[in-house]
Amino acid sequence: MPPASPLAAPPHQASRRHAGLAILALAVGGFAIGTTEFASMGMLPEIARGVGIDIPTAGHLISAYALGVVVGAPTLAVLGSRLPRRRVLVALMALFAVAHLASLLVTSYWPLMLVRFLAGLPHGAYFGIASLVAASLVDDRRRTQAVSNVLMGLTVANIVGVPAATWLGQVLGWQQSYAVVGVLGLVTMAAVSTLVPHQPGNPGASVRTELTALRRPQVWLALAIGTVGFGGMFSTYAYISPTLQQLGGWSASTVPWILSLYGIGSTTGAAVAGRVARHGILRGIAVLLVLIAILLAVYALLLPYAVVGLAATFVLGMLPSMLVPMLQTRLMDVAHEGQSLAAALNHSTLNVANALGAWLGSLVLAAGWGYAWPSRVGVVLAVLGLAVTAWSAVLQRRSA
Repeated sequence: MPPASPLAAPPHQASRRHAGLAILALAVGGFAIGTTEFASMGMLPEIARGVGIDIPTAGHLISAYALGVVVGAPTLAVLGSRLPRRRVLVALMALFAVAHLASLLVTSYWPLMLVRFLAGLPHGAYFGIASLVAASLVDDRRRTQAVSNVLMGLTVANIVGVPAATWLGQVLGWQQSYAVVGVLGLVTMAAVSTLVPHQPGNPGASVRTELTALRRPQVWLALAIGTVGFGGMFSTYAYISPTLQQLGGWSASTVPWILSLYGIGSTTGAAVAGRVARHGILRGIAVLLVLIAILLAVYALLLPYAVVGLAATFVLGMLPSMLVPMLQTRLMDVAHEGQSLAAALNHSTLNVANALGAWLGSLVLAAGWGYAWPSRVGVVLAVLGLAVTAWSAVLQRRSA
């Protein structure tokens, strides 16, 4: 038998390299999804002019996408639970790509509403199933980091994809911007088909078995943590542009650069989430919620001090992005037979948190309390999330 080549990688290193490429392919899909979700906000004036509506009405297109996420995440995850996971991921990105390329044919409001709803359908199911695949490719200690790496595509989109798509929409038109996102969906299909290994579905899965996850109190508690705990960040982020201008004194032209700093913070948080999770998922969630509550309590006070305010905005992006993969892993751990549904529901929950935080922030602004108050509302939500986390820990200790 000939001696092994000194250039050949040991088997475990080759396996890790292949896992890294597969997770990178999954992250490309996250990048495409993150780009379309947030770039729509930057292109609202162009979209409104393009279909002949006002900007407030154009804002309903963002709600249509979010509704697609909430409806599609559990529905598509349950329907695809028996199918091979790679095939389901490719099918989800095919729907994503077609919905975005169809934007080239849309010239009026209601057809665009339908297209945006369809574009949102694959969002949650894709992230849920991609998280399950990524976690299965690595050992137990690295599962949260693997999930974080998939979600990192979403955070990198805030740094690169969203500014680029917004600029493209301003220069060439919003339809072309959506079409480029559709091409990214096609690229993801090719990358997933080539790099992600075959994983069979669960032949025993059914709608009934997936729904058993909803009988478990810990699943509902994890979803509640995401809804109220993460809602605190959205109560601040939804109004971050006028907040930066009025409380921080920044000009409108500098806001996109500060938002890129926020995106860099999000990417940093996703990169280190796995290390924090090694000390315990629930413990990590609790610590992060405490830090988020403290940051939101002082955020408005820090903004007038330029360097400190920028640092606080960076941390504002970092802390919640560490929380998301931990919640994703927690749901996968407590769902048992209903992992596909529970993992996808995490992203429905985050969209509910988005709506809840933005709505509560609007209430204090409408009451005339000023832009310092949305982040203070976020403190209340973060503390509520911490209370739910404590409840979950008590139940876990009793069952153990």
